Amino acid sequence: MNDRPGLRERKKAKTRAAIRKEALRLFREQGYAATTVEQIAEAAEVAPSTVFRYFATKEDLVLVDQAPPFLEALRALPPGIGPVTAVRRALREAVDAQTPEERADSLERERLMATVPELWAASLKGVTREIAALQEILAAREGRSPDDPQIRNITGAIAGVLVALWFAWVRTPDMDVLAEADRALAHLESGLPLS
Repeated sequence: MNDRPGLRERKKAKTRAAIRKEALRLFREQGYAATTVEQIAEAAEVAPSTVFRYFATKEDLVLVDQAPPFLEALRALPPGIGPVTAVRRALREAVDAQTPEERADSLERERLMATVPELWAASLKGVTREIAALQEILAAREGRSPDDPQIRNITGAIAGVLVALWFAWVRTPDMDVLAEADRALAHLESGLPLS
């Protein structure tokens, strides 16, 4: 049996990627608010109705569920690895699996979500869902309930470190955010000492 998607599915994926690519380019060049769906459609060589067939709202052009590769990598790690170490390894594996273009697009979307008020508000649902999923996985890895206060605390600490880094990155866009994320999680892992 062939697991490769059919021609129709490949064409849909290609159209979706082209629309998103042109949207990100226009958002970068003109700004999010100044870019219209009509401009995006023209740049992607599709009708505006096609843009809305693939993306229900303008925000959906940027918002994407980034967590599945990271969460799958975290689930796949062998037992016996502490929560913070596991998160560091899963994050590295998820990033390493991306192509350079996927990584650049991902970072561009993250930057937009952190700097455009309409996107920040819209992304909160996704962030909340991802933190809940992280808590579930960490609980399962430790054989505990997701409601366990210690699981809640470690999940909150990991999420807090990463959100603080996200805000710092917005102020300093040249930061190597992936290297900084690893350093920030290593600092958390060592007990957050002040040196």
